[in-house]
Amino acid sequence: MDIKALFHQINTLFTRFNKKQKIVILLALVLVVAFIAFLLVFPFGGKKYGGNTYGVLFEGMNPSDNALVLQYLQQNQIPYQVPKDDTILIPKDKVYEERIALASQGIPKTSKVGFEIFDVKDFGATDFDQKIKFIRATEGELSRTIESLNPIEKANVHIAIPKDSVFVSKEVPPTASVMLKIKPNMRLTPAQIVGIKNLVAASVSKLVPENVKLVDENGEPLGESDDFNTSKELAAMQLKYKQNIENILENKITNILSPIVGGSDKVVARVNADFDFSQKKSTKETYDPNNVVRSEQNLEEKREGLQPKQIGGVPGAVSNIGPVQGLDDKDLKEKYEKSQNTTNYEIGKTTSEIKGEFGVLSRLSAAVVVDGRYKKVNNDGVESLQYVPLNEEEMQKIDALVKQAIGYNQVRGDDVTVSNFEFDAKADNYVPLNGFEKFSSKIEKYLGPFMPLLKYLLVAVVIFIFYKKVISPFAERMLEIHENEEDKVESLFEINDDDDSDLNKFSEIRKRIEDQLGLSSNFSEDEVKYEVLLEKIKTSIEEKPEEIAALFKTLIRDEIAPENERNR
Repeated sequence: MDIKALFHQINTLFTRFNKKQKIVILLALVLVVAFIAFLLVFPFGGKKYGGNTYGVLFEGMNPSDNALVLQYLQQNQIPYQVPKDDTILIPKDKVYEERIALASQGIPKTSKVGFEIFDVKDFGATDFDQKIKFIRATEGELSRTIESLNPIEKANVHIAIPKDSVFVSKEVPPTASVMLKIKPNMRLTPAQIVGIKNLVAASVSKLVPENVKLVDENGEPLGESDDFNTSKELAAMQLKYKQNIENILENKITNILSPIVGGSDKVVARVNADFDFSQKKSTKETYDPNNVVRSEQNLEEKREGLQPKQIGGVPGAVSNIGPVQGLDDKDLKEKYEKSQNTTNYEIGKTTSEIKGEFGVLSRLSAAVVVDGRYKKVNNDGVESLQYVPLNEEEMQKIDALVKQAIGYNQVRGDDVTVSNFEFDAKADNYVPLNGFEKFSSKIEKYLGPFMPLLKYLLVAVVIFIFYKKVISPFAERMLEIHENEEDKVESLFEINDDDDSDLNKFSEIRKRIEDQLGLSSNFSEDEVKYEVLLEKIKTSIEEKPEEIAALFKTLIRDEIAPENERNR
């Protein structure tokens, strides 16, 4: 991109403007530059007190730290404002400077510190001091982490680490306590309470979640498994579950009846659902009629040979010493076989533990009220509104629809009541519309669906008219190129009506011609203008003979030059 050529084009375009256009352009540039400078010097967004822009120095501190900050500001004669109890404002250009100055003096003192406490080396610190700093840093980091959770506004963590013992049986586990300030209209869920306990326990060695205790700003324990808290949380959960089911059923009734009765404002539905929240557990055992082989044993014994010798007789020496000669008989042989088969069968059994639902619906009750219809009647020229109730057939259909929508069960003892009443006494409070209101209602009826489109169309028309009537004429007038008054050559033959001398000459010549020719006032003015023009030419030739001669030479040269060029 040629910058020099660009500036040359801009300069050429600027020189073609007349004085008024140049003044307007320069004035617009000056206003734009002044507006930008104003935005830079006086930025928006700061609070102003007494004509000065103030910014927040500290916010959300406790009263002791606020007192130290105010004391510092008063000593250094720095103006300040206290719009709220926990907010301090000072001039915005001094906010960051004073924050650094206060931090160098350790203010605020009660603010939470993390592991940055070890950034400053203290060579004279003892081992006990280092342990205390480590506990403070851990507590501060945990407090910052817990405060980053959505429902938590403020958190304070305290950790108690006992002394180490050489005896394992005498070791005492560490404990921790957490004080939580919960944001308005918010509450911690049981899952979030367990998460906070696990977070603290995982940050301290040998700390278990059971030894982490949580309390809220009112001193009530959180996440404790005592009977009171458990029943309280369970009751709140049951009530919320019941209300959600009732709201769902009411919306179903309203949605299904709105097109029938003429809108959601003509039907009111209330549902009461009774639940049985007693969760029951049962164990069920099912036996399979088909037996299954669990194990099988086979035993076989075989023996063949001489029969074992039988030793007997009267106790004595012979019977004690065993067989003697003459007792063997080779004809006495034996063959022994034994087979045993054992099969163990298993009976198939299925054991299932069934846990009941959180809430079992025991009964439903629904009360539905619908509005009737209205028709306009004319009594002696007075227009009024008459209420027309729904007939019995329509009420039965509505009753059937309601039962179908909520899942009516007669065996369960459900009850549904549908009634027809006039809403808000519309017939008695009816006021007839006048002519203008009727016209407006008709316009709204037919043009209502197109109103979003008409709004955009109207805006487009206004913008188009503004462009055509304001922006376009102004741009054409600004960009219109006029001849500079300095460069305009005054014609020697132009009659200036404003010139007093020309008017006097014109009057004298006219009077002289009238006297000489005896003409009346109805003579030709063109002839008089011609006489005046001749008189003016004579006067110009007498006053500026050299300029007139040069003008004639130029005219002759311009007439002759084109002919010579054509001949060439």
